[in-house]
Amino acid sequence: MGRRWAARRLGLALALMVVVVLAARCDGGVTSSFVRKSGKTVDMPLDSDVFRVPRGYNAPQQVHITQGDHDGTAVTVSWVTQDEPGSSTVLYGTSKSKIEFFAEGKYARYKFYNYTSGYIHHCTLRNLERDTKYYYALGIGHTLREFWFRTPPKVGPDVPYTFGLIGDLGQTFDSNRTLSHYESNPKAQALLYVGDLSYADNHPNHDNVRWDTWGRKCTPVPDQSAPVYITIGDGGNVEGLANNMTEPQPSYSAYREASFGHAILEIKNRSHAYYSWHRNQDGNAVAADSMWFSNRYWHPIDDSYT
Repeated sequence: MGRRWAARRLGLALALMVVVVLAARCDGGVTSSFVRKSGKTVDMPLDSDVFRVPRGYNAPQQVHITQGDHDGTAVTVSWVTQDEPGSSTVLYGTSKSKIEFFAEGKYARYKFYNYTSGYIHHCTLRNLERDTKYYYALGIGHTLREFWFRTPPKVGPDVPYTFGLIGDLGQTFDSNRTLSHYESNPKAQALLYVGDLSYADNHPNHDNVRWDTWGRKCTPVPDQSAPVYITIGDGGNVEGLANNMTEPQPSYSAYREASFGHAILEIKNRSHAYYSWHRNQDGNAVAADSMWFSNRYWHPIDDSYT
């Protein structure tokens, strides 16, 4: 009886040792020393510097550009004038000292609850040369504002191009750090805002003033050149939000923590692209995570051995 009990205890001890060893080997490890703050981020107040209206009566605000056609030879300039329509004309040219062309746009406005929008202008510049720097100006008299952009290169499977990626930006203090961090990164040629955008629906009556503040915050990019493309976020998809995360994460999980920041997607050629994630908490040149993507059509990989 004693020998049998001793054998059982020895077997149990060995089994526990195996479990401990397996648990140690299955531990995903720590992928980052960063711990995101637990407090909920809040919107910046309406009188924040980044929300300020440009100087001058009826000065153009919320200025941004998007690609105006499928070929990359047109650019649409959008902006808002608050008090009256003003001018929908955009002056442009390939030299800052000689802006010789002009285009006429249109404007519209809308009402929502007790909110009345400013005059929203859209003007498309057409027949532009590819991969060319253009200067453009809008406004009247002392409220004239000048910017510039570079048109995309000719379309081709091996033409390199770099996108900046920001998702769910909002207008919190963390949002401001994200945008400032992105602006310090000189790589991107165009910026993709992967919605959601303003989070105006977090305020009573979906306060549309928060769309104006968001638009003004996103205007002052230092080089003032990158096109902006807006796409829907998870709130616009029929499947709804992805809220079913495991919490807390098990010790063997290699889950990357959620954090504020931006990404850079560098399309190298037809077969390869490089993606890097830059957290606000890291230095401007430091990528917290990165990976290569390959196009299986142009770069087939034999994975039959897996």
